[in-house]
Amino acid sequence: MKEFLLQLFTWWNGQTMGTRFHTWRHGEKVGTDAFGNTYYRTRGGAIDPVLGFERRWVIYNGEAEASKIPPGWYGWMHHKLDVVPDDENFVARPWMKPHRPNQTGTAGAYRPKGSILSTGERPHATGDYRAWQPD
Repeated sequence: MKEFLLQLFTWWNGQTMGTRFHTWRHGEKVGTDAFGNTYYRTRGGAIDPVLGFERRWVIYNGEAEASKIPPGWYGWMHHKLDVVPDDENFVARPWMKPHRPNQTGTAGAYRPKGSILSTGERPHATGDYRAWQPD
């Protein structure tokens, strides 16, 4: 019952009832990533007459956060890759690193030296700053 109410009243948590119905009616499951997100495309790879290309979408596992999409799936979603990352034909590029979702607002966020949120002491002033003085 809880899942039904979440799908009925929230758009940020998984999928809505409208998305579920559209996926059931028009979608074809393509694959799932390591985070549990499920990817779909228009059934049979049909070309959307309005867009001029096939529709592709994702049903997030949990909160809808775009940074949860790994690089290979991002490329597929944005029509940069035709090969689905789950396929055995997909070869990761040497420069591709393991995906990490956006860390902003978490303990893993980047905090540069001198930030009030970073650990340690703030560095002393170096004297390279001159306060503005009106002429």
